[in-house]
Amino acid sequence: MLRLGMLGLVALGTAGMLSDLVLIGHLEDTNQLIPLGVGAVGLAAVGWAAFRPVMAALRFLQFVMLLYVGTGIIGATLHAQASAEFQREMDPAIGGVDLVRKVLAATAPPTMAPGVLVQLGLLGLLFTYKHPALSAPGRED
Repeated sequence: MLRLGMLGLVALGTAGMLSDLVLIGHLEDTNQLIPLGVGAVGLAAVGWAAFRPVMAALRFLQFVMLLYVGTGIIGATLHAQASAEFQREMDPAIGGVDLVRKVLAATAPPTMAPGVLVQLGLLGLLFTYKHPALSAPGRED
């Protein structure tokens, strides 16, 4: 029951993230489409793992959850770079701790927002931790 609850949270969080990205118009360039694609694949992986928890489904879910983590880290980096560039345009003399503070507090783009993908990815990986289907012999289907 706990495993299904974790998987439900991954699905709910992913659906919420996708809705949010679409509603804010996170569709301007290819980089902005990446979390939408990863999230759509993630929902498919969650569905497969929920309704047919066999080794192949769980390994695919693990792969996609690692994509979530990587996408979240790259997204946070891209957001931070864009925010730092904007802060430097506003104040060319800014640097060091002041720049870091401004970047972390920025709302456009929100530097830490992609971190939700990291959290969801880790939760999805936790769902698969010591999953019975990953250790059961003959469950390769």
